[in-house]
Amino acid sequence: MPLSTTVPGTKLKCDLNTEELPVSFHYDIEKFRLRDGKVIRKVISRIISDAGARGGKADVILTNDQKVYEINSEFLGHDYFTDIITFNYNKGKIISGEIYISVDRVKDNAEKFSVPFKSEIRRVIFHGFLHLCGYDDSTAEQKGKMSEMEEMYLALSYAE
Repeated sequence: MPLSTTVPGTKLKCDLNTEELPVSFHYDIEKFRLRDGKVIRKVISRIISDAGARGGKADVILTNDQKVYEINSEFLGHDYFTDIITFNYNKGKIISGEIYISVDRVKDNAEKFSVPFKSEIRRVIFHGFLHLCGYDDSTAEQKGKMSEMEEMYLALSYAE
C-alpha cells in the first residue's frame, strides 16, 4: 500500500510508491546516525520522480559546522556558516551529487524554529535534493515554492 499525504492548506498531494535510489549517508561526526534512512530514501526517490528525473548516485555527508564552513569558503567564496551545501553532478535527467549538511547548524535551527531535530534534518536533506532537481530559492517566490515542497515531502515522510 503506497503512502499518501496532502499538505494542509495546499492542493499538493503526493503518493509514495517509487523504488529506492542509491543514496549513501556518510558520517563525519561521532555519535550520530540517521535511524530512518529507509524512509528518507523513499521520499528522495519521490522527489526525483516528481521532477521527471531518474536517480543516479548521491552522497549525503553529515558533518559539523567547521567542515561545512570550510567548504562554503573554499568552493563558494562565502565567509559564513550554513546548514547545507549541494554540489550538482547531474547528467541530463539523471540526478547525482554531493550534499554536505552541518548537523550542528540543523540542531541550532531546530531549536530556533521550535521543531523536532528529526523533522529539521529531513527537511534539510529534502531541500538538498530539491536543489539537485533544479529548484532554486534565490527569490521570495522561489523560496515560498521550495518551502511548500519541503513541507509536503516532510509530511509524506511521516505518513504511515
